[in-house]
Amino acid sequence: MTQEFSAKRPTIKDLSQAAGVSVTTVNRVINSPDLVRRQTRELVLKAAEKIGFYGVGSIQDSLRRKEQVFKLGVLLQQKNRTFYRDLAKALSKAAGEFAGGRVELKIQFMDDLSPDNVATQLVQLGRHVDAVGLVAAEHPIVSDAIDTLHQSGVPVFGLIASLTANASVGYVGLDHFKVGRTAAWAFDKMCRGPGKIGILVGNHRYRNQESNESGFRSYFREHNSEFTLLEAQTTYETAAVAEEIVEKMFQDHADLCGLFISGGGIRGAINALRARKLPKGFVSVGYELIDETRSALIDGTLSMVISHPMETFARATITAMTDAVLSDPNSSLKIANLGFDIYTPENI
Repeated sequence: MTQEFSAKRPTIKDLSQAAGVSVTTVNRVINSPDLVRRQTRELVLKAAEKIGFYGVGSIQDSLRRKEQVFKLGVLLQQKNRTFYRDLAKALSKAAGEFAGGRVELKIQFMDDLSPDNVATQLVQLGRHVDAVGLVAAEHPIVSDAIDTLHQSGVPVFGLIASLTANASVGYVGLDHFKVGRTAAWAFDKMCRGPGKIGILVGNHRYRNQESNESGFRSYFREHNSEFTLLEAQTTYETAAVAEEIVEKMFQDHADLCGLFISGGGIRGAINALRARKLPKGFVSVGYELIDETRSALIDGTLSMVISHPMETFARATITAMTDAVLSDPNSSLKIANLGFDIYTPENI
């Protein structure tokens, strides 16, 4: 139906009705266009032209004005892992919705996670973008590559796992010490009695997983020393290795009462848990809500999952990286510790 307007000069209220947006949005398009997505500004402009709105020239100027363009690069791990595919989609969506300018996002996946390859990919990507974010294990070779980019004016952010270098390194992710303590709290409250708890990590060089374990152990030292925490086993982020380790844990420890999968190889750990009749009251806590962990919660293989809030994480990453591009190159980069999501069979 065609919208009817009075013979008087169209008002902002008339324009909001014609464009199908709020009066507040129209005011932002006119006065603070950088706070409004380009698609919305274009929608309001078409409506303004249609009804003969007096401020159409201002809206046209806001669209013609050269937008700030941010060239951002992100290095993620293996594309065959569901979590990183989901993260790439969330980052692309956040980049497209960013209201503070136009984000040109380049995402690359790395199958070879050796420090040499990560460093090489990091430096190469940094030559073509304004800022880089990456998921990587801590290593001197990677730190040296970060310093190389810093010297050329390219800020670097550790994503999920924090990283260090001589230069300032930003971070977007969880407070992993709290993640570990939260997981420990769950075991303390859910296990029917003290016993042995197995711990899986992907790689001890991932600072997030080391912090997970540190927080986990600190909780039990403080609140319940009757549990025995086994030495953390490294899965090298591989499902087959994780499955083998979990099977051996059950063989070696008849009183195993729980398993904390802090990172890496969770698909294999789930397979091993499903392959045997678990002791009554056995508790297992996993990491990240993906298809595999969701189904494991549903069938009772996992008791709880701690997960990154994917969309919040993606938006925080884009914001932190664009802020860094606009900031003084010598200033410290943003550290964004996000809250985390907790899932049980009752709330997925």
